[in-house]
Amino acid sequence: MKRHMLLAAGLGLLAARALRRQSRRWDLAARTVLVTGGSRGLGLVIARQLVREGVRVAICGRDEATLERARAELSASDGHVLAVACDVSRQDEVERFVARATSELGPIDALVNNAGVITVGPVDTMSVEDFRMAMDTNFWGPLYAIMAVLPQMRRRRTGRIVNVASIGGKISVPHLVPYSASKFALVGLSEGLRAEVAREGIQVSTICPGLMRTGSPRHALFKGRYRAEYAWFSISDSLPFTSIPAEQAAAEIVDTLRGGDAYRVLSRPAQLASLLHAILPGATMNLLGVVNRVLPRSGRAGVHEAVSGSESTSIFSPSFLTRLGDEAARKNNEAA
Repeated sequence: MKRHMLLAAGLGLLAARALRRQSRRWDLAARTVLVTGGSRGLGLVIARQLVREGVRVAICGRDEATLERARAELSASDGHVLAVACDVSRQDEVERFVARATSELGPIDALVNNAGVITVGPVDTMSVEDFRMAMDTNFWGPLYAIMAVLPQMRRRRTGRIVNVASIGGKISVPHLVPYSASKFALVGLSEGLRAEVAREGIQVSTICPGLMRTGSPRHALFKGRYRAEYAWFSISDSLPFTSIPAEQAAAEIVDTLRGGDAYRVLSRPAQLASLLHAILPGATMNLLGVVNRVLPRSGRAGVHEAVSGSESTSIFSPSFLTRLGDEAARKNNEAA
């Protein structure tokens, strides 16, 4: 009897949770959503899916030519699209972006903090400036955007904020230390903010993707033996068993926006890594130490100046191993 009572209670709890989630699901049509870093890669794929939902979308990016290509594509499908050149590491530019989007598209219903930078290489090639650059874009950028949209969301007592962090914000990965440190900060901001603003009708969601085939490695920065660093990173980012399509990741992010979920880890490898780290954090760190042994060392030929992925090609990348990533780059405005 006791077992049956516990089972009934558990089923009742699950049913109540499902009803609660269903009650807060949004119809996204005719809402206004901001997507930072929406001119290429994952941000552009998210914007495409939102436009198909009938959303009024405002995107921003630093490169005006890339931004204009994205605007032209998104507008061609009769979408209500605003594209604004903006460096999210600059608070004044973020505030102007939010003000213009509000003026031209209406009150901001949701914000997707997607813009980010990544520098790959051994920690002994990194400078304080590398950490500062990662924090400026990956932490301060989302914070500036959040602070700019929160006042109007609070006045209306409704809103959604989705922060695209990374599995690197839950497990610090070798050769990605500045990136991981900044994403850990973003996860802390996102989780704490959700707890504080939920009572005001605002839902904050934290997304931690694993590797995704967005085509973005060519815009990442590499140090040390930069060609070898680019090879392992771009290949890992392309293989079907280590990465997921950008479209799949974007669909989960849009569904999170629709449902107001607290937290999602994207991709099976990332979910397994997150679970292992939660259960056996010491073992996970020791395993990453082993992984670090097979990654390129800085060496005498290593450089301490950052080199872009597009300048770090070799016989290994691009190659048949990066075919899916290269296709994604062409499709997602990562390659001119």
